[in-house]
Parts: sequence; C-alpha cells; structure tokens
Amino acid sequence: MNYFLLAETDFFRLINEAGDCNMETAYTAFATQVIELCNGGMDMNLTVIALAYIEIELQHHPVRNLSEEKREIAAYVSKALSFVRKMQKFLATPQVPPLISANNATETTASLLQWTGNAIDLVELIYGIDVMGCINNGNMPLKQLAP
Repeated sequence: MNYFLLAETDFFRLINEAGDCNMETAYTAFATQVIELCNGGMDMNLTVIALAYIEIELQHHPVRNLSEEKREIAAYVSKALSFVRKMQKFLATPQVPPLISANNATETTASLLQWTGNAIDLVELIYGIDVMGCINNGNMPLKQLAP
C-alpha cells in the first residue's frame, strides 16, 4: 500500500502551490479519497498509518502560519485536518453489527406469569422484596406491592 496516497492528491498539490484546480473541488476530492480509504477493503493498520501520516502533514503544513492572502488555503487545511481526525475517531470506534436482524424480526409475546408455588412462599417473597427495598428504592408500600 502507498502510505503517501493522500499526499499525492490535487488538494496537496494545490496547498503546496503546485496545482491549478479549484480549492473546493480539490478538497472534496481529498475528502472522498479519505472516505474510500476508510471504507475500502484495505488492511485497517495500513489505513490508520496513512491517516496518521496525513494528519501530521496537515498539522505542520507551513500554510497554516502564513499571511492573510493565504487565509482561504489555511482554512481548507484546517478543514482537512479536522476531517482526517474525525475519520480516525470513526475507525477507532468499534463497529458492532446489530444483534437482531431487521429482516428476521419476529415478535414473540411473553407468556403470562402464574404463581405455581404455595401461598406462604408467595407471602414470604413479597415481604422479602418489601424489607430489602428492591422496588422503587424502597418507596413501595406493602399494600401496593401485594394488592
């Protein structure tokens, strides 16, 4: 993989004063290439290295410290740097697929609970829940817990 792939774009040629295209067009093409790099089937480690390299290049690019006439270029360099950093955060966040497929969603209704033990066990259970304060932080009257 070419680690310097992003530095070989029209955007970099333009900010290095070697290109002759529109800054907005060059920036858009650069952002598109970053997205393709992140979403492509390439090795994730190589993608991370390429993004780290381009982040450093943008962060320390001399155009950021130049005069007012270079303000537009400096703004695009800052935008590109912010975009690269956001994509790095995106790649660092684990992408977990949904646990349940939306296509196979079947609604199953829970069956009603029915007490099958004896009455004394039920009374002891309700009293234990009341004493331990497990329902509503202990703010549940016993009469409401067992009507």
